[in-house]
Amino acid sequence: MDNLKRYYGVIGFCAIVAILIFGTYSLIAPKVKTMNDQKSTIEQKEGELTKKKNDLAVVQKKIKQIKDSIVTSQKKIYSPVESDLGNDTLFFTLYSDVIEMVHSNSVKIKAIDYVYNPEADSFVKFGKDIYFVCDVNMELVSNYVNLGKLIQDIYQYPYYIKINELDVKPYDKDKKILLTSLSLRLYAHTAPEEESPVEGAAAQPADLPLEGAATALPQ
Repeated sequence: MDNLKRYYGVIGFCAIVAILIFGTYSLIAPKVKTMNDQKSTIEQKEGELTKKKNDLAVVQKKIKQIKDSIVTSQKKIYSPVESDLGNDTLFFTLYSDVIEMVHSNSVKIKAIDYVYNPEADSFVKFGKDIYFVCDVNMELVSNYVNLGKLIQDIYQYPYYIKINELDVKPYDKDKKILLTSLSLRLYAHTAPEEESPVEGAAAQPADLPLEGAATALPQ
């Protein structure tokens, strides 16, 4: 018993040290966990920011590719004279020109409809706030000569128009008459385009036939 008494002090000291260690750990551990959580959150936010910067770079690159494709096709995208005209006004201007081309070539419209901003288009994907896009789908009735003149007028139209579909079938009862499914994609800037003098000069076509109306957009 006397021998055990000699160790009471040591045991008590060890117990006190253990209590202090446990108490210190209980106080520090939550703070360490909070710091680790904050560090993890910061790393996550930094990763999200990096991703957004990369996504923005991709979008800017795509828009540049789109603009470059228009320049190489010798076409301009229609730009409104005034700001804040709205999609309906932008569409009406281009739509009226298309209808005028159809009527001036004595081509009859059997059916027509349109779709605003088709999701698969590159302009819509990467520049919806900059460009307005509309598909005009028509069922036409004509003869060979007048249909050919209409297609030529579309190719010579000074603004960029893409031909999505051109499906021509002779009418069963009269092979001289053609039934045509024609889908056109119209493009417009949502606001007046600001151009440098050099770009403006290059963008003004001479009185020559223009090419590239059906140029595919970069994917």
